[in-house]
Amino acid sequence: MTTLLVTGGAGFIGGNFVLKAVADDLHVINLDKLTYAGNLDTLATLRGNPRHVFAEGDIGNRTLVAKLLAEHRPDAIVNFAAESHVDRSIDGPAAFVETNVTGTLGLLECARDYWRSLEGAARDRFRFLHVSTDEVYGSLGDDGKFTERTPYAPNSPYSASKAASDHLVRAFNHTYGLPTLTTNCSNNYGPYQFPEKLVPLTIEKALAGEPLPVYGDGLNIRDWLYVGDHCAAIRRVLEAGRVGETYNIGGNSERNNITVVKTICALLDARRPLTDGRMRESLITFVKDRPGHDRRYAIDASKLAQELGWEPTQTFETGMAQTVDWYLANRPWVQRVLDGSYRMERLGA
Repeated sequence: MTTLLVTGGAGFIGGNFVLKAVADDLHVINLDKLTYAGNLDTLATLRGNPRHVFAEGDIGNRTLVAKLLAEHRPDAIVNFAAESHVDRSIDGPAAFVETNVTGTLGLLECARDYWRSLEGAARDRFRFLHVSTDEVYGSLGDDGKFTERTPYAPNSPYSASKAASDHLVRAFNHTYGLPTLTTNCSNNYGPYQFPEKLVPLTIEKALAGEPLPVYGDGLNIRDWLYVGDHCAAIRRVLEAGRVGETYNIGGNSERNNITVVKTICALLDARRPLTDGRMRESLITFVKDRPGHDRRYAIDASKLAQELGWEPTQTFETGMAQTVDWYLANRPWVQRVLDGSYRMERLGA
């Protein structure tokens, strides 16, 4: 594959994917609506690069999507475009249905019609890869992990909207024969993440010496996946995944939220001590839990390892250290994000 249509490519995961794909000499047509979490600063190094074409727009705009497909004739569509923050979905679920369900449907219809127009090797080569989340599976107890056969049981408006989009992708494969692939990933962290999420929010508040909010008792567990590893896994699934299949992507790094926050505190204390001598763990403040907060997620990514040979390269410790170092080294990017409408306030209370 040489040309990709990437949706949501100015967001966190999509932006990291686009940067690496262009660096690897792929041509990327990047469609992004530039909502609050879309940031062209993430793509600043690609300005003027002939291998990157940016188009501002909505994945539900069938006219625009059809035009981009006809003009650029991509070998695959990689769909990152989504409203993705659970807390925001509690405050306003309609936007999540509009983008994640209705928008994905429009994109699938355009992809189906484009694929049908292809012939020969181009038709055989084409793929539609849908990027989803482990949150569609619901919540785990103390034992077990999510597999690709785990029944869906979404518990938030966000995860319900992503579950619906996953089902639409499956339906378009079974009904129309569209060559689809779906990936369900665990919690991502790394460079360019919007600071409403736990890791960058904690970094920013800890640098400022502000209270560090931790929901409930802090013992909610997630599997943490470094974004660079996630992007590499998507590329591998795109190259060799079996059509119609789902692949879980995890970081083999289960940690509870309080451990994540304490790890960030220790990394910042070593690199950028507070001027008043306080240790940042003293800033941890337990706050009222998120409504319907799932207790534990854990990913079994053995299918991806066994079929396609993918394993994460970063441990929790190495990935988190790289992430903290990136935020310390890229203060202008962070400040431009925080100059917008988001001020690290509590959402979804």
